[in-house]
Amino acid sequence: VYPHLSRHADELCVIRSMHSDTAAHASACIQMNTGNVLIGKPAMGSWLSYGLGTENENLPSFVVMTDPRGGPIGSASNWSSGFMPAAYQGTMFRSEGMPLLNLATPKGTTEKTQRRGLDLLKTLNGQYVKERAAKGPVDSELLARIESYELAYRMQTEAAEAVDLNREDKQTREMYGLDRKLTADFGRKCLITRRLIERGVRFIQLYSGGGHIEDTWDGHNDCISNHKLHGGETDQPIAALIADLKRTGLWEETLLVWGGEFGRTPTSEGINKPGRDHNWHGFTMWLAGAGVKGGQAIGGTDELGFTAVEDRVHVSDLHATILHLMGLNHNKLTY
Repeated sequence: VYPHLSRHADELCVIRSMHSDTAAHASACIQMNTGNVLIGKPAMGSWLSYGLGTENENLPSFVVMTDPRGGPIGSASNWSSGFMPAAYQGTMFRSEGMPLLNLATPKGTTEKTQRRGLDLLKTLNGQYVKERAAKGPVDSELLARIESYELAYRMQTEAAEAVDLNREDKQTREMYGLDRKLTADFGRKCLITRRLIERGVRFIQLYSGGGHIEDTWDGHNDCISNHKLHGGETDQPIAALIADLKRTGLWEETLLVWGGEFGRTPTSEGINKPGRDHNWHGFTMWLAGAGVKGGQAIGGTDELGFTAVEDRVHVSDLHATILHLMGLNHNKLTY
């Protein structure tokens, strides 16, 4: 399923004993992203943006790119900032065309006119914030909206340049599979990821598969054809990103995390049915880069491949490890 990625096996730390707390897509996705099965907690990208700050004031620190077939079940709750200020939530980028809709300056509008309009809007919003602050806490959504106007203004040049893949040579395009229908979308997202990392974006999350069942990795009907399809879409681009991060010197400071919200059962859905159901008791993920010791497999499931029994790793353990690799102590990172 992953022939290109297999060439980088010595770089991967494969965790074969993951387990979580729910079998439902929505709550499992939210737990994988926030550590909790209930909506309302900050996503990992929000925590890292808050804990580490940003390295580029002209781009969001937390970027999300979904599949053109649809986003994950649970939608924007997966990249919400939860109880933290809304400014730390993920920003959706598109892999084709302008990264953000309505980012371009309207025709006939000069930069000076646009700046004056934004300044007026900032003044009016600022007055409202002062009035609200005198009566009690100010809604962080309003503060985030004020900042988003300024960020959008700064992004008009830099965001467009960051996703302009026409600047890449033919060899790079071929390496990421941009000219093959199967790999084009995820290849673009992986190449944009490298370009965003180079520009100091802190956390980038790519989703493979969207919608439900066969459009995503949810192989209820036929696990083999399902996984071959989605593996084929992502294999070459992921391997290209690994090679590119090494080439550009970013490998040691970039952590790659691969996985889904749960795995599949070792048993079929029924007689003569090659599909498999959800399994949150024992599944696999991998980490690479950022000082992770590659070429090793952690833990294991029982003899059937159903339940994690050796060196069990809960989603919370995974999150603590990610924070540790980023230089943060999960017991001390608070808001």
